[in-house]
Amino acid sequence: MRTLSLIRTSVLVVAALMMTAGAARAAEPDSWITAKTKVALMTTEGIHTAHLNVDTVKGVVTLHGQVPTADQKTKAEDVAKKIDGVKTVKNLLQVVPSAERKTVDRSDDEIKKALDKAFDNHKVLKDSGIKVESVNNGVVLLSGKTKSHAAYVESVEVADAVAGVKRVSSEVVLEPAS
Repeated sequence: MRTLSLIRTSVLVVAALMMTAGAARAAEPDSWITAKTKVALMTTEGIHTAHLNVDTVKGVVTLHGQVPTADQKTKAEDVAKKIDGVKTVKNLLQVVPSAERKTVDRSDDEIKKALDKAFDNHKVLKDSGIKVESVNNGVVLLSGKTKSHAAYVESVEVADAVAGVKRVSSEVVLEPAS
């Protein structure tokens, strides 16, 4: 009798754990999906995100704004579809050709100094755990760990705005808030 009770209790505990784990995966917060999607888009080579916005409601990601080419519109949708937690993507992006971003010749050291200064002077980024790991031929690599969605997105936006930066790549780990 005691063995049967122990087995029943064990089965209930395992079932509860499985349901909890499944619910946690299925209920990824929309803000988390939006942050991951924005960062993925901003760090993908060949997508200009200055006029691109992301909204998520119940796992449905909506891309809206403007991109310069039809290829970028398609690429943005493909990137968004690969993000964990995304159920579907509504691609409302408009293709509006624009002038290419002017390239500024700066050494990697100059860019790194400007990035470090920008991060140090930015209230959200200063203590976020995100840092500029390196700059190589104008390509910035960000690293570190953060629990702040806002800091993660802001770090890529701030880095991209520095003169001489050609592209931003990220190895930042976005940790779930406790």
